[in-house]
Amino acid sequence: MGQEKSQTQATRMSSVVLLIIFITLALALTALILAAQYSGNLFVAGWLALIGIAGIVLSIYVILQMRRHRSQPSVEVPPMMTTIECKKDGYKNVREFKRGDYIFKEAEPCPKCNEKMMITSIYREVKEKDKEKERSRV
Repeated sequence: MGQEKSQTQATRMSSVVLLIIFITLALALTALILAAQYSGNLFVAGWLALIGIAGIVLSIYVILQMRRHRSQPSVEVPPMMTTIECKKDGYKNVREFKRGDYIFKEAEPCPKCNEKMMITSIYREVKEKDKEKERSRV
């Protein structure tokens, strides 16, 4: 849910930025047209032309930057693991989490003694890089 919310905010933000860019582009083109048609003071016509060119260059630059940074960073979710233990002989098995797993649920029979095993823990598998990041924060 949090990832969906951030994606909609990013999409909304880019739409607003694109709207601002196109308004700036339209105003820059208007300034260039006015500069070309201006028959009065050459100083004012020069400033209008400068504003128009600067607006067009800035709009193109921002559009190119947005295209370059369009890719979304991916968030890798560590896998969920389930530990299953046999209370009789202590046999332990670790497997990936399956929908419907919960702690103290009876699971498949033990391969050694054929007694029902029980789920004892469910956890996310933490990689070594994540552990190092946590240590560096502390």
